[in-house]
Amino acid sequence: MKNVKVLGSGCKNCKVTAELIQDIFQQHGIAFELEKIEDMAVIMAFGVMSTPAVVIDDVVVHKGSVPKRENIEGWLTR
Repeated sequence: MKNVKVLGSGCKNCKVTAELIQDIFQQHGIAFELEKIEDMAVIMAFGVMSTPAVVIDDVVVHKGSVPKRENIEGWLTR
C-alpha cells in the first residue's frame, strides 16, 4: 500500500491535486492511503516551500502546481 500525502493550505489547487490522485490511483486499482497535510510546520519539514506538493512513501515527488495526469500515472510504479 502506498502512503500519499498532499501538502498545502487547503486551497483549490490542493483539493484538485488530492482528487486527481485519488481518481487515478483508484482507476488503476492501486492500494493507497491519502492524507491531506495543512500544518505549515509539517510541510516545511519536508523542505517544501511551494504548494501543492505530493509525497509518496515519504519522498517528495512533486511541488508547486497541480500535477499532470501522466506524472501521477508515473508515480504508480514507484
